[in-house]
Amino acid sequence: MKLLLKILAAPVIVVLTVFVWVCVLILHISALILGLAGTVVALLGLAVLITYSVKNGIILLAIAFLLSPFGLPMLAVRVLGLLQDVNYALRDFIRCR
Repeated sequence: MKLLLKILAAPVIVVLTVFVWVCVLILHISALILGLAGTVVALLGLAVLITYSVKNGIILLAIAFLLSPFGLPMLAVRVLGLLQDVNYALRDFIRCR
């Protein structure tokens, strides 16, 4: 029974490994783009904060934080880390005798 589970887990490991690597590539590209967009929104938020409205400026700065590498990209890194943990757990299951 354990051998059957190991045989069934092998293709899942391959698919998970490829999926994680594709997601890492997409994450790097999107983090670069979102970082640039976050910089623009942060500068706009500072300008709005100083010249127009404090409330709207704070809203724009909060959006800029979400677009920065500490916002949504970091959340995506955590999710990818969990997927990687599942992948390694399956690999350990196959290796153990």
